[in-house]
Amino acid sequence: MCTETLQGSNISRPNSPSPASRPTLSKPGLLVMDVDSTLIDQEVIDELGAAAGVGEHIASVTAKAMNGELDFEQALRERVALLKGLDASIFQTVHERVQLTHGAHQLIDTLHAHGWKVGVVSGGFHEVVDLLAQDANLDFTLANRLGQDDGMLTGQTVGPVVTKDVKLASMRQWAQDMGIDMSQTVAMGDGANDLPMIHAAGLGVAFCAKPTVRAQAPYCINERNLALLLDLLD
Repeated sequence: MCTETLQGSNISRPNSPSPASRPTLSKPGLLVMDVDSTLIDQEVIDELGAAAGVGEHIASVTAKAMNGELDFEQALRERVALLKGLDASIFQTVHERVQLTHGAHQLIDTLHAHGWKVGVVSGGFHEVVDLLAQDANLDFTLANRLGQDDGMLTGQTVGPVVTKDVKLASMRQWAQDMGIDMSQTVAMGDGANDLPMIHAAGLGVAFCAKPTVRAQAPYCINERNLALLLDLLD
């Protein structure tokens, strides 16, 4: 549980582990982030819901799912069903509406300069995440896909859903493919479905997270500035 404030900043940590046990910029590593409310300030599915005229309902379900009150996959399918009939052009509109979280470019550019790779695993959708990956110069992406028929959303996902277990497995696979030990990995997110990878990484960080996540994460960043992660990698 995040209990101690570091250097008067909006970062907190428990009494252990010691700083020496954290990943370091002195050798290559891997950062894996969530997308919605972490890499970006918004929740893409909430933006899609607003376009479909069901924004308040979808946002309510999203909040409960991210706090671990609902099964993520079930909640995702419930929300996606409400998007049936939306024109697929909505993805470009939503991409233009969302914004990268403050400090994202500084964090990613600094990590790349030190030989790190950066990936995202998202319960959101490739149709928007792939556009964000170009904006942020990401190395790896994994997200859900939405079904389309004749340019309209079908209200269903296509292929396996990105669950908490899939997020964890992806982080491990990317690290293995790069020859990076798990001790040199960082996982960061805000929702309950990020907790398995947060616990498994060499450094796990709850970023402006839901109460359930803050209570369980080893480290917390409580200000919407992704560059603050660099303070934990010195």
